[in-house]
Amino acid sequence: MNGIKLKSATTLRDPAELVAHGLAPAAALSGLEKVAARYAVAITPDMAALIDPDDPNDPIARQFVPSAEELVTQPGENADPIGDHAHSPVAGIVHRYPDRVLFKLVHVCAVYCRFCFRREMVGPGKATALSPAAYAGAIGYIRAHPEIWEVVLTGGDPLMLSSRRLAEIMAELAGIEHVKIVRIHTRVPVADPARISGDMIAALRVTGAVTWVALHANHARELTDRARAACAALVDGGIPMVSQTVLLRGVNDNPAALEALMRAFVECRIKPYYLHHGDLAPGTSHLRTTIAHGRQLMRDLRGRVSGLCQPDYVLDIPGGHGKAPVGPNYLSPANSVEQHKSCSPEREQREETRYRIVDYCGDVHFYPPKP
Repeated sequence: MNGIKLKSATTLRDPAELVAHGLAPAAALSGLEKVAARYAVAITPDMAALIDPDDPNDPIARQFVPSAEELVTQPGENADPIGDHAHSPVAGIVHRYPDRVLFKLVHVCAVYCRFCFRREMVGPGKATALSPAAYAGAIGYIRAHPEIWEVVLTGGDPLMLSSRRLAEIMAELAGIEHVKIVRIHTRVPVADPARISGDMIAALRVTGAVTWVALHANHARELTDRARAACAALVDGGIPMVSQTVLLRGVNDNPAALEALMRAFVECRIKPYYLHHGDLAPGTSHLRTTIAHGRQLMRDLRGRVSGLCQPDYVLDIPGGHGKAPVGPNYLSPANSVEQHKSCSPEREQREETRYRIVDYCGDVHFYPPKP
């Protein structure tokens, strides 16, 4: 495979540039300009170098090269598909779960994913970051709520901030007594690994809180040598990492692709964390799979790779109701006998529900086994 070699080390942001570099056909230019007027476009040199221009179904291109299909909004798609607004008490904060908040610091990214669930909140005509007043209000909210144990920095991509500014923010959060965990959600280590400098790593390490980095990657090819070196620098710097992946049609919706990706994460000392079902963001239906297909993929993955490589397959329930695991259920009652809370231990053991359980090969077993 020969990826795109950019004429300069600059990020591609304009449909005409995509056409000039062979990432899109000239005949599509008019439609892509309409997409770019609504949704942000950016492909870094590192990502462009991975795209095979001779493959019409290239999995990297499907993630970042815009398509006229994005202009088609299907029923049920929503500009705020996971209900951020309903749980935003002050600007920049989403407080959906009791012990943690999302802190949306910036509204820019190194690359813009074509399936982004916040695509209506970033890009053309949108603010690039919180105003100083909004930032102060968000910090004040975190200070005023002692139940907040974890702050998740998101956006946009928080690692688009300068090391100096990020160090200030991290120190301020770590100085709040009840904040013990700061989690960074980012694509930067794969999209622009040069940004993971010694200064950046130093900015992420703070006294008073533990920093975690959640890396978003969807295909094993994203974990290049440069990306792996950036991740190694973070882990060697004392920052544990987990992964986030979105299940995408034509990108990773087959067992071999998921297997390769999850193994690549583990090889990089990144624990697979979430496999997200695609959100109902406008213009993203061409990239979504069905939940039934996702559940089957999780069954396939269970039989192919180590437990270290198993993510949780989750659905962010539309309307802001949070994430729910939707992976396959291997356990179901095999009879109608239920345990009774008032039973003696002997009777409880004797009348325990018998279960039907399916192993990774699809074979059925029963627990407890018949005497």
